Amino acid sequence: MGFETLAVVGAGQMGSGIAQVAAQAGQRVLLLDASPELARRSLDRLGSTLGRLVEKGKMSAGEREAVLSRIRCPTALEECAGADLVVEAIVEDLGAKRELFRRLDAILPGESVLASNTSSISITALGAATRRPERVVGMHFFNPVPVMQLLEVTRGLMTSDATYRAAVELGKRFGKVVVTSKDSPGFIVNRILVPMLNEACFALQEGLASAEDIDTAVRLGLNHPMGPLTLADFVGLDTCLAIAEVLHRELGDDKYRPAPLLRQYVAAGLLGKKSGRGFYRYDG
Repeated sequence: MGFETLAVVGAGQMGSGIAQVAAQAGQRVLLLDASPELARRSLDRLGSTLGRLVEKGKMSAGEREAVLSRIRCPTALEECAGADLVVEAIVEDLGAKRELFRRLDAILPGESVLASNTSSISITALGAATRRPERVVGMHFFNPVPVMQLLEVTRGLMTSDATYRAAVELGKRFGKVVVTSKDSPGFIVNRILVPMLNEACFALQEGLASAEDIDTAVRLGLNHPMGPLTLADFVGLDTCLAIAEVLHRELGDDKYRPAPLLRQYVAAGLLGKKSGRGFYRYDG
């Protein structure tokens, strides 16, 4: 099972990163978004990012142009009808993802594969929204995609061996280290990470220490590259909350309940780095 043309739906930070690593691996890429203008801006930013690599001598100008030439930004979902693989990278919401999968299922040829970059939602549930659950697979990349080495591949209940193997091989072609997870809430990384981030929110809420001291203690005491509250800001507090809610709902254990402080920040629109403020300010 080979993938010549890959479509990425969702041109935010994750989607544009997936498009970049795919194009750098030689794939033809279609980068789409509900807002065609957002997709276009993402491609422009990618051009600037690659330009900086050229300036640093890490890529030739010819290589930059070759990568950019492999990416096209269609304006309608129907234009990805010829894609061999579609990677969904939209908002972390089951209803929105299922609706997109239903639409893609109606557009794509029967042999095309649907993958989700979801960080917590059931691949089985997404596959059930289609007539091809055996061709639905989880491919969870990590942010920033061009830098982070890991790819979590998740098999839904109906995912075929051929689909799973093709996803693993594609990940390796992208230069990723591939791990396999059962279709369980949060998969591997977020099953472990999000409860830690959530507990840091509880610690801050209870006045255990300042945000700075919580982050410094974890960073130096556990030898982590950044503290949990800083990391939550980078992930996006709305995304952290969405994953925590999935873990709490699906696993039915109160140890996963989201911290009220996390809910308050999201309700206030303080989503972290992307909104300019979360547990820290990012005015610059």
